[in-house]
Amino acid sequence: MKRIFRPLLYVILIAYALVTLYPFLWAVAASFKSLKEITGGGMSLIPKNFTFQNYIDLFSGSANYPRWFFNSVYIAVVGTVLNVIINSMAGYALAQISFRGSKAIFYIMIAAMTIPAQLLLIPNYLIVKALGLFNSYNAVIIPGAINLSFIFLMRQYFMNFSKQVEEAAKIDGLTRVGSFFRIAMPLARPIIATQATFVFLGLWNDFTKVMLYIKDVKKFTLPLGIQSTQSQYAGFTMWNEILTASVVSMIPILIMYIVLNKYFMKGTRMDGEK
Repeated sequence: MKRIFRPLLYVILIAYALVTLYPFLWAVAASFKSLKEITGGGMSLIPKNFTFQNYIDLFSGSANYPRWFFNSVYIAVVGTVLNVIINSMAGYALAQISFRGSKAIFYIMIAAMTIPAQLLLIPNYLIVKALGLFNSYNAVIIPGAINLSFIFLMRQYFMNFSKQVEEAAKIDGLTRVGSFFRIAMPLARPIIATQATFVFLGLWNDFTKVMLYIKDVKKFTLPLGIQSTQSQYAGFTMWNEILTASVVSMIPILIMYIVLNKYFMKGTRMDGEK
């Protein structure tokens, strides 16, 4: 029976993979097509008239795509670095440092994780406005610099961190901070890479917060910039421009995944085991 069902299972999985992958491949192929060919209704992956004009127009036209791309990179990179450092330090403290109220903080954190993010949109908006962060990059970066889910994830990982290693580090003269950055962080590379990948992806694709907090067109991120460009043509969509910008927006995510892939897979397996 296994000899019969295994090939059938592979056929089904391959067919599903092709169906899932085809829209992505079509979008990439369409970025090298003219608007007339895209709107002509053809579903071919091979452009009839291959052209780089869409990419040239994207970065040299009147729209602010280069600036929006830089804004997205800045917010995603800074936000990811802050998340990795703060979430890891918080998780390490909850797992390895005994202090009064640590359990209470952990239980409060677990309870806060159950609150839907949509419920916090208005309170966050009012706080950001009251702090004078409105219409700045900090309005997106600072509220998202801490993630309770990843603090929990890092705590669970550091719960298994050997105290003997930390004691040996103290004998060698390392402080608690030095032990964290020179021993704990390097050993936690797989789970940190997993965290960094998800945080970067969330910040890069974030649309709602940017739309709420930023009104200056030059400070838009790429997702919001693409949406604003799409809505300015009064019912007519420049699909060649939109698809080309969408393909460009995928590049940093693909690069990050390729670079961190081996750590990401280890972190995913470890998280699944826990």
